[in-house]
Amino acid sequence: MMHRRTLLAGLALAPFAQLLGANTSGLIRVAQIGTSHAHASGKMEALRSLPDLYDVVGFAEPISARQAAAQKAKSFAGLKYLTEAEILANPSIRVVVIETTLEDSARAALAALKAGKHIHLDKPGAEKHADFVALRRYAAEQKLTVQMGYMLRYNPGIQLLVRAVKQGWLGEVMEIDASMGKLLDEGTRKRFAQLPGGGMYELACHLVDTIVTLMGPPTSVQAFGNATRAPQDTLVDNQLAVLSYPKATVTIRCNHADPFGGPNRSIAVRGTRGDLEIRPLESGKGILRLDQAREGERFKKGETAFTLDVPKGRYDEEFRDLARVLRGQAFAWSADHDIVVHATALRAAGLEPR
Repeated sequence: MMHRRTLLAGLALAPFAQLLGANTSGLIRVAQIGTSHAHASGKMEALRSLPDLYDVVGFAEPISARQAAAQKAKSFAGLKYLTEAEILANPSIRVVVIETTLEDSARAALAALKAGKHIHLDKPGAEKHADFVALRRYAAEQKLTVQMGYMLRYNPGIQLLVRAVKQGWLGEVMEIDASMGKLLDEGTRKRFAQLPGGGMYELACHLVDTIVTLMGPPTSVQAFGNATRAPQDTLVDNQLAVLSYPKATVTIRCNHADPFGGPNRSIAVRGTRGDLEIRPLESGKGILRLDQAREGERFKKGETAFTLDVPKGRYDEEFRDLARVLRGQAFAWSADHDIVVHATALRAAGLEPR
């Protein structure tokens, strides 16, 4: 039988536990700050689709002009609207998802970290490299997890590519060609025109993360760009970056004037013993050519066209992995990796990391 004093103490504390939103279910309590990022709605939908892992407490929108629209958005329907201060002060919230504007992302991320929260920080993470380095190093010192919002990390096709390169299936990599673009609407064009680095920094950072995972830091980066509508519109919307390695050259294209940007997204890696191409980038469809069979006869010598199952939820696996990490599994991407990606993405967009 429970001791009378213990029972009374528990009853006395119950209202305070409710006030703090105490979690006795074993779920990870999470909240989101910001709805401005292009992935904001999708990330919230992913969290809400995983009720066996996460308890979504609510969300905040720091930009007053966006607050009413955010509260009416389908992705956030029925969720409690909170202030950023309320989220950071709630000790039961373990994870904060940062989906603010790029201009505000570093500030919001560091504030959440200083409140003792683990964070999911959507790409590219910060306008200024020094701010990104500061928040990433602070998190490492405090043993807090920072998961960058690079969804390609969890795509089955990209995971096969990483395995093929890391295990030497393709031999020594000689060249990589990658592309990630789309046709911008007028509103987004105006926003990108105000964004240093344009689409190469905001979107093609996904490709930079993949390249650095495959190849490590480049020895040099050259950036090129054209404004296809000049002089009426000076947005540099057709960009190219060339990354140099001791024995390989990598090209990354980001074309925001491409009406078929989605299906044209791709990556091709060619090595001394084989090559692998994925097109479209997130489809799980590709061609693998090998000088010998791999994984038994799953991938034969010669050419194999493959189609891998891709989860319907584009961001679901990100949050499944984050849950595993918070429950003790090692995280695959280090602070050093993320810092190299951030600096390289800036250089690919023609900006100096500062």
